Amino acid sequence: MVLEDVALLFGSRVIFEDLGLRLDERDRIGLIGPNGSGKTSLLRILAGQQEIDRGQVQTAGGVRVGYLPQEIAVAGDHQLLDFVLSSVPGRVGLEADLAETEAKLNAASAAEPHDEELLMELATRVAELHERIDHFERFFSEHEATRILAGLGFETRDHSRDLSEFSGGWQMRAVLAGLLFQRPDVLLLDEPTNHLDLPSVAWFSAFLKRYSRCFVLISHDREFLNEQIDRVVSLEPEGVRSYKGNLDAYESQRAEEETILENKAKNLERERERLQRFVDRFRAQANKAAAVQSRVKALEKMEDVELYQKRKVMRITFAPTARTVGEVMRVERVRKAYGEHVVFPGLDLTVRRGEKIGIIGVNGAGKTTLLKMMAGELAPDKGAFHTGNGVTCGYYAQHHADTLDTESTVYQSVQHADPDALPGRVRSILGAFLFSGDDVDKPVSVLSGGERARVALARLLVKPGNFLLMDEPTNHLDLQSSRSLAESLADFDGTLAFVSHNRDLIRTVATKIWNVEGGTVETYAGTLDEYMYSCQLRREGDADPGATTGPTTAAAAAAASAARSAPGSTGGAVGQRQRATPKSAPTPPSASPPEAAPKPTKGTRDQEKARKRQAAELRRRRNQRLKPLEKRVSELEDRITKLEDKQRERSALLSDPAVYDDGARRDTLLGEYQKDQDKLEDLNARWEAAQEQLDEAQREFDAEHGGDDAS
Repeated sequence: MVLEDVALLFGSRVIFEDLGLRLDERDRIGLIGPNGSGKTSLLRILAGQQEIDRGQVQTAGGVRVGYLPQEIAVAGDHQLLDFVLSSVPGRVGLEADLAETEAKLNAASAAEPHDEELLMELATRVAELHERIDHFERFFSEHEATRILAGLGFETRDHSRDLSEFSGGWQMRAVLAGLLFQRPDVLLLDEPTNHLDLPSVAWFSAFLKRYSRCFVLISHDREFLNEQIDRVVSLEPEGVRSYKGNLDAYESQRAEEETILENKAKNLERERERLQRFVDRFRAQANKAAAVQSRVKALEKMEDVELYQKRKVMRITFAPTARTVGEVMRVERVRKAYGEHVVFPGLDLTVRRGEKIGIIGVNGAGKTTLLKMMAGELAPDKGAFHTGNGVTCGYYAQHHADTLDTESTVYQSVQHADPDALPGRVRSILGAFLFSGDDVDKPVSVLSGGERARVALARLLVKPGNFLLMDEPTNHLDLQSSRSLAESLADFDGTLAFVSHNRDLIRTVATKIWNVEGGTVETYAGTLDEYMYSCQLRREGDADPGATTGPTTAAAAAAASAARSAPGSTGGAVGQRQRATPKSAPTPPSASPPEAAPKPTKGTRDQEKARKRQAAELRRRRNQRLKPLEKRVSELEDRITKLEDKQRERSALLSDPAVYDDGARRDTLLGEYQKDQDKLEDLNARWEAAQEQLDEAQREFDAEHGGDDAS
């Protein structure tokens, strides 16, 4: 496929001008560029779904093109498996043609007298159609379709379900399954991992690695791009550029080009200054006229070096948050069900101050349900979510960008999130999200998907709170915006819990992993790579019951080594792992809860009394050891809070110009401010030491008592 001198305009805005691009048979292309630069428009041109204003798009004869857009509309009246099988062009027509030809053959056979020539012609046609259908069965078998559906997370019972029964995300998976089943000569994928969970991304990654035909891929997942592509097509400010290699290679080449251009520009500027000095010095001397003229001509012929325009990058800075208690949120025996489907039979979890929790798991396991309940957007059926004193939540939902008021302007959308925010603060935040000048007055309706996602994030930043809950925050963001958000969240001094399938984001940000699976949440106090390494060790242990530690096969050792050396790994140290399970036996997901509990017997009453006595003794021991430390930490926190309040008041006074008219008052305030600032630093150091001592004592107590419940 070849694009020559292509131009595309939206009104007065030029998207492409004199665009040239060639796609070869086995190209593996990553298409990158900031939101709004035209990536999706270029894919639509390649797919034949976007008219161009000038130029040519040439496609070789017989080349099949498959396109996965970001947004789809799928009609019902199709069972899932039939939808995938019928996605191959020509298959349905062949079967209809065969049925029609066989009917004609039967009619001709029954006719008297027989038309032997017609019978032979129809029989030959039937044989040809059977041969072509057999070709479809060999290359596009039902087995292959079911394998692809399984890889993308569908279960066997889903095959007979109508497409209209699935959510938008699962419909997108169905369309992707049909495209992969077709194996087109050119596969165009616009953010294909947006609706995939981590297991499905891993399967899809392996499928694409084996794909031997051309594909063009847009993705915000840096790691996924690096795994798949061998060529980058970048929409740069100076035009469309092509680079060999993956994303890392592109960035290295681009940086080298910029350095070369900058050095060349500096050298030319020095030469220009040298020639100009000669001309200025000897212009009036007749004996230097020839030399001066020569240098004037040299100046006129000197080339101009146009440096690359620096792209604007989203820069987010979270303001320091208010200090919270150590236990930010406690989840107690939470049950949640949708009809007969029990998502969580009885969940117990704890979120502590400063944790950054990456929530992973297959789609449908309940990740978003858990996050919604934590944010107070969804009520549990039983149990409770206890939020600590001073904790304020900020919530970013996966579909917040889709629920923006399209009639509002960008400025109005963000300002409405916090009506008390000053106009200057709103504009400052919008500037950080790349909305400046007239952009802030654009209606939301004209924004791209990525731009709407930035508006939704800006709404959160106006009033973020100190406990952020985020569901797929990098969906629809470009690569640079995703990386910038990841770095900002890593620096955020509050507490964070987020759902994501973006491995780069999880590796950069998460300090703890929650894996949602089977109605429980497995908590792992470590990074994603450490968690994957731990899972590998456990799988190997399950495979070889005699194994005690470490991988026992070369393949396991290689997988463990890869996890240890992956970006963001801390060397493969296996963190502590706990299983967050119900304190009482859970009701199986497929079963209804019992109508009444059985009447306790005398034996069970005695056991219950013994259990209560044991729990009381455990609480007494815990209080004896930990209460003084907890009291010390609490007292230091109170002193710090009061002192911080005083410092804020003094800071406000010192920012008033009228204070400086009174020299004595100014000096007093400055002296008190500095004195208490020294006290504050000392108190913070003592608080950190006391908190570490408390945490260590808690760990020792838990180790001695096997993690028994002492609450």
